[in-house]
Amino acid sequence: MPMPPLPDLESLSLAEIARLAQDRRLPPVESWNPARCGDSEMRITRDGSWYHRGEPIARPAMVRLFSTILRREADGGYVLVTPVEKLTIAVDDAPFVAVEMKAEGTGRQSRLAFRLNTGDLVVANGDHPIRFVATANGPHPYLLVRYGLEALLARPVYYELAERILADQDGPSGIWSDRAFFAVGDAE
Repeated sequence: MPMPPLPDLESLSLAEIARLAQDRRLPPVESWNPARCGDSEMRITRDGSWYHRGEPIARPAMVRLFSTILRREADGGYVLVTPVEKLTIAVDDAPFVAVEMKAEGTGRQSRLAFRLNTGDLVVANGDHPIRFVATANGPHPYLLVRYGLEALLARPVYYELAERILADQDGPSGIWSDRAFFAVGDAE
């Protein structure tokens, strides 16, 4: 069964994006605990590219499918999990990359939605916070996608976010989305 085409983010309102994100049904990977374990021989690089045995996975539909069975373990590692098998997967940074952002409103009335490299749509809010990690190259923003899985904001998306942060300098440095505030100064 082919996967439906990805909607054009620009043509959707944030209310439509929020509905699409909420309607997405994912496998209950958090409840699967199979005994059979192994290594998937797969890796997700910092830019969100997926590899198997050193070769890129070229089919976006395969990457989207694998992303639905990805889980973060209590020890911080990552696995691909089904009801009968659990396979480790190497992740260089975050398993997802936010490649596009759509914003509505300003200040406290802002709502921000992100499209991930897998086609998933996520609205930043209290359940999907943005956090900033301090690095030698400045803060790196991450968006919580689900169950400990995060998306690194791609550089162009981060620049869009930074423009909004700079434009809204009435209080502490940070960004509002869906009634939640995410401070840049809280960089870890």
